[in-house]
Amino acid sequence: MRPEPPAGIDPATLEPDPYRQLGAWLEEGASPDPPLPASFALATATADGEPSVRMVLLQSLDERGLAYYSDRRSRKGRDVQENPRGAGLFHWPRLERQARVHGRIELVPPPESAAYFATRPFGSQVTASISHQGQPIDSREELERLASQLAGGRTEGELPLPPYWGGYRLVPLGFEFWLSRADRLHDRVEYRRTFDGGWELRRLQP
Repeated sequence: MRPEPPAGIDPATLEPDPYRQLGAWLEEGASPDPPLPASFALATATADGEPSVRMVLLQSLDERGLAYYSDRRSRKGRDVQENPRGAGLFHWPRLERQARVHGRIELVPPPESAAYFATRPFGSQVTASISHQGQPIDSREELERLASQLAGGRTEGELPLPPYWGGYRLVPLGFEFWLSRADRLHDRVEYRRTFDGGWELRRLQP
């Protein structure tokens, strides 16, 4: 059964802080549909503007920005090194909502990356340690051999943070919250940074 049409967005009822508003939508999106409500599409570009996009998992959200983790030798890692800007898109189909962010991308400090890495399941630590993300390999069997060799037959344990792996933080300069409405007369509300470091909220046309 299709859910009831969503109520509209009234800017007067939104949080004045867009981080809290995004956090509220993340909580409301936490359901079996979608299975990973904190996953978002991250777009980056090379220094000459060649774009790429992929799904990443939001690991933390606070007033500093949106943190995610990756192999820094990957395409997205190389993009950020050349051009430290990006944009993200969250989509919650069941709620007929989207949220967009854009801004600069900075590195998460090594101690914070190491603390997060230590919380990952052992298998995920192994994968991050043996995989050169996005680079060719001869076979699946080769990947499995490398993983088995590093794990050493263990099923649990802790590996150190690889020197080429760590966190990134998307520090937004703007947020947009979008809600589907009838006749494509959608609701769109934007938060923009002001010169004094606050946020300006305004409605956009569909």
